[in-house]
Amino acid sequence: MTQKETILNHLKEYGEVSSNKAWVLYGITRLSDIILKLRRDGHDIATVNTTSRNRYGKYVHYATYKYNG
Repeated sequence: MTQKETILNHLKEYGEVSSNKAWVLYGITRLSDIILKLRRDGHDIATVNTTSRNRYGKYVHYATYKYNG
């Protein structure tokens, strides 16, 4: 299975994915590139900018990708 297929399956099953989750679960490091390819294939994937605190208490910003079909 390709990385693109892996991420698409994940999005269909769970509805969203972040770069950290893609790395931890699948060893995928360039999630934004895969999302771009999926969008070019016609998949409706939204980018949601997310803010949370890291383990050191600092605010961090990252993208979460949500599958819309």
